[in-house]
Amino acid sequence: MGFMGVWSVLLVVGAVGGAACGVVAGRRSRRDRSPSGLDAEAEANQWLVRLAGGLVPPDVRAWAGADEGTARALTSAAECHRAARTRLATARTAAEYAEVTRTAREGLEHLGRARAGLGRETATASPAAG
Repeated sequence: MGFMGVWSVLLVVGAVGGAACGVVAGRRSRRDRSPSGLDAEAEANQWLVRLAGGLVPPDVRAWAGADEGTARALTSAAECHRAARTRLATARTAAEYAEVTRTAREGLEHLGRARAGLGRETATASPAAG
């Protein structure tokens, strides 16, 4: 009877340990495939801040004298900023944060076209090195 009791306890401990290892392995594999919600939120914030900083005109007179295409690109960049900021306020999942990042990057593309129209250089490299 004692042997059966010990054997039962060992089986239960083994089953619980195996299940715990499976949960940890599952979490690790999901983490390797996509960024966590916190990582995605940080990235979205970085791109949104980068876009907002680009919308601050270095020379207001240059923006005021822009041609129609440049003005349209600047307006599109501002609209992307507004949309990304609104989405960021309600985002809760990594996919929603990725959408914010995509919108902010699209705004940076518009901003790059606007700056090119003004004869200014543009850089849309990642805000986080790597």
